[in-house]
Parts: sequence; structure tokens; C-alpha cells
Amino acid sequence: MTKVKIKPLADRVLVEPAAAEEKTAGGIIIPDTAKEKPQKGTVVAVGPGKKDEPMTVKPGDEVLYGKYSGTEITIDGINYLIMRESDIVAIV
Repeated sequence: MTKVKIKPLADRVLVEPAAAEEKTAGGIIIPDTAKEKPQKGTVVAVGPGKKDEPMTVKPGDEVLYGKYSGTEITIDGINYLIMRESDIVAIV
């Protein structure tokens, strides 16, 4: 897990997406243009939560999120997603 100098606000979560699959189960290599966006990642930082809703995820958690969730940002050359905790569907 990487350490970042960014602190999400309210119920926002900073997630480092997992790498996209390089091969299919049958061993076929997938070209960059056909790769699916990953829907799994690692929580890097979390906000303090809302006054009436504490955060349920913590840094280091492996999470699943919706395909088009979050906003893509780049910090120190690493791509991250910042999203609301409600966009996370499960902790793996």
C-alpha cells in the first residue's frame, strides 16, 4: 500500500485500482484497447465520514466498486480513484 499526502473529505475514499487482467483464463493475451476497467482496488485513504455516518472502510481494505464509480486522479504518477463510500459495494 502506498502512502499519499492527500486526505479525502467527508465520506470520500481514495482507492488504488487493481491492474487490469492481462490474459484470459484460457491464456489469450488481452490488448490494451480491449481491457476492462478494474472493479477491484485497495483503499489508500479515507475521509472522516459524515457526522451521523461513520466510515466502514479503512486503509488497506480490498474493495469492489461499480464499473463507472469515482473520479480518476493521478498523484505522483500513480492513478487513483476518489469516490464516495456509498459507491463501494463490498469489502473482499
